[in-house]
Parts: sequence; C-alpha cells; structure tokens
Amino acid sequence: MRVAVIGASGRMGKNLITAIQDADGVSVGAAILKPGSSLVGADAGEIAGIGKIGVMAVASLNDCVDDFDALIDFTTPALTLENAAFCAQHQKAIVVGTTGLNDDEKAALDQAAQSTSVVFAPNMSVGVNLTLKLLATAAQILGDDYDVEIVEAHHRHKVDSPSGTALRMGEVVAEALGRDLKECAVYGREGQTGARTQKEIGFETIRAGDVVGEHTVWFATEGERIEITHKASSRMTFAKGAVRAANWLSGKPAGLYDMQDVLNLK
Repeated sequence: MRVAVIGASGRMGKNLITAIQDADGVSVGAAILKPGSSLVGADAGEIAGIGKIGVMAVASLNDCVDDFDALIDFTTPALTLENAAFCAQHQKAIVVGTTGLNDDEKAALDQAAQSTSVVFAPNMSVGVNLTLKLLATAAQILGDDYDVEIVEAHHRHKVDSPSGTALRMGEVVAEALGRDLKECAVYGREGQTGARTQKEIGFETIRAGDVVGEHTVWFATEGERIEITHKASSRMTFAKGAVRAANWLSGKPAGLYDMQDVLNLK
C-alpha cells in the first residue's frame, strides 16, 4: 500500500512519514506540501528528519495522483473535504483524522465514501478506541444512577473545543444510555446554574502548554467514582493508528469506516 501524506512538513506529517517507514506492508508514496513551500522538491524523509527515502515532496495531489493508493489527512475541515472529493474521483482510499467537522461536513465525507473507502475517526489512537469500548461497557452497566463528566486537555494551539475525541466519548456514553448527546450535553458551567440534572453529560476543557491529549470520563455517584482515562504523550500514537488504518483499507470496498472497524471492536 503506497500512502500519501498531506501537510508533510507539519508536526503530524513528519510523524506520519516516520510511522509509514517503520511499518510493514506500507510505503511512502507521496508527500504533499502547501503550494509555494520552499520545501517542494525536497526529500520527504529529510523533511521528517529520518534521512532520504527517495520520495520528493510536491505541491498538490494532482502532482502525485499516480504515486499513491491511500491518503492520510490531518488538515482542516475545508481542505479535508476537497481532498476526499479528489480521492473519490480518482479511486484513492483516504484516512481522515481531521477534527472539528460539523454535521454538513460529515455528510459531505459520507458522500465521498459512496465512491471510495474512507476511515474517519476523531482519534486514531489504538488506546483511545479501546477506551471507547470500555466506556460503552461501563455506561451500560452503571446506567442512569451515575453522573457522567468528561474532562479533556490539549495544547494551547488546538482550535476546536471540546476535542473531537471528547465528543465521541460523549456520543458513545450517550448511545449506551439511550440518550441523544445533542439534548443532554452541557459545555462548561458558570454562575448560578442550579443543581445538576440526572441525565446531562458535562464537558470541561483545558487548553495549556504542549499537552498532546488527555481525556478522563467520570462516572460518579454518592459514595464512589470511576474514572476511565487515556493520556497521549506523543503524536506518534495517532500516526501509528492512522497508518494501521491505511494498511487495513487495502482491498476494502467503498464505504465509511472508523477505527472500531479497523480494530475489529464492533
């Protein structure tokens, strides 16, 4: 499987190139940079700091359309949708780790999946996706007697809040409890808010320093509290998961998949 990385000179892009080189069954097929970047034409391996790998960085997907089978995209919602449409048109698989997509943008991604295979997940970490499975089990067992609060922390540069992972955790818990997250979510509290209602799911957000990503879900009742926590200390965990997803897509029919599919957790 030849894998293309878009945003190859960014922090995630460099990790992705390294992860692809370290993985079996995949290779770096292309590295795409912003048009006009001074690094266009440079070796992708040297950009990632791992030495030459014989793949020259280009300025657009059109410049490398014959060089890859799957694209990994951790960019922005608008650019991700452009790239997904390109992949659908050219029958290229795509792995999307971009967060902050709204409902309309998710629908557009689903449309692309009618023509090609897509893995879309707010978090590509294997550990996080195992955590989602644990959360569903905990919620089903604990039921409505336990208050649910989700606390997440990320670096100061993250632009969306709450994180896509925190929202997905909330969705998983809400589904297990038979609730609609859109109706029961509470995003932060301030002032005289009154007593907590039984079925709300609360979100608290921290943005500080260089925190890669931390998520804790509380299940609390009088007398005890259960905390399920995942902490990421390196972006490489997301990169490895995305590469695993790209490899898994080999030979898969058109459709919208997620990491639960990739890890056979459904």
